[in-house]
Order: sequence, then structure tokens, then C-alpha cells
Amino acid sequence: MLTLAAGPLDTSLVDVIVAVVVFAVFYSLVRVLVWPKIVGALDERSAKIRHEIDSAEKARHEAEAAQKKFEEKLRHAQEEAGRTIEEARATARKVGDELRAKNEAELTEMKTRALADIQAARESAVRELNEHAVTLAATMASKILRREVGAADQSRLVAESLAELSRGRN
Repeated sequence: MLTLAAGPLDTSLVDVIVAVVVFAVFYSLVRVLVWPKIVGALDERSAKIRHEIDSAEKARHEAEAAQKKFEEKLRHAQEEAGRTIEEARATARKVGDELRAKNEAELTEMKTRALADIQAARESAVRELNEHAVTLAATMASKILRREVGAADQSRLVAESLAELSRGRN
């Protein structure tokens, strides 16, 4: 005859009681010795993670505040640079205008002086030319008339020649 061996599902009451006692002892040992360490380690890890999250959140807020402060300083610096550039441009325009006005005034003054010098030189040259022409005419007249023309006659001839010359110009 064939006998069947006991299978894994065949249980006896003694096996069940032994299993329950072993489980109870194992559960008690784990609960007293191991579980508090596991729970303590998990609580410690949880606290560490919370602390790191809080630190990261605090660091993020500080970084945002620092970034806002930096952006504000940058904006102020840009505004100040803009004002400085505008002031420099205004000063450059003002200096340029002043230099242009000064140069124009100097050129006008130089032109006026040059024209006055030219006019004076012209009048002097015309006067000298007239005097020389009168002297030459008087010399020729004295040779032609064979008489001497005096200083009074020369002066009268110069005055008449100048009068005729100025009438001819007008």
C-alpha cells in the first residue's frame, strides 16, 4: 500500500501551538529590541529631512531676497549711469556751443580787424600814390612851364587831385 507523506498543508495542533509561541516570542523580541531602534532611526531621518527642507526653504527665501536686492541695486546703478551719461552729454553740448560761439566771435573780430587794416592800407597806398603823382606832375609842370612850383602849389594840387579822385569813385 501506498502511504502519503505529510504535505505542507497538513498541520497538527502541536505545530500550530509551536508556531504561535515562536511568533509571539519573535514579535516580543522585535517589538522590544528592534522596533524602537527602527522607529528612532526613521524619526531621526524624518527630522533630518524636515530640517533640510526647512533649511532649503530658508535658503531659497534668502536667495530670492538677495536677488531682489541685487536687481534693485542694478536698477539704481543703471539709472545713475543713465543720469551721468545724460549730464556728460549736456556738458559736452554746452562746452561745444561755448567753443563755437567763442570761435565765431574771434573770427568776426579778426575779420573786422583785417577789413579795417585792408582799408587803412588801401587809403595809405592811395594817398602815397596821389602824393607821388602830384610830385611827379609838379616836377613835369615845372619843367614844361620852366618855373618852380612851390609847396603851397603842391598842396593845392594834391587836394584837387584827391577831390577829383573821390568824385570819380562815387
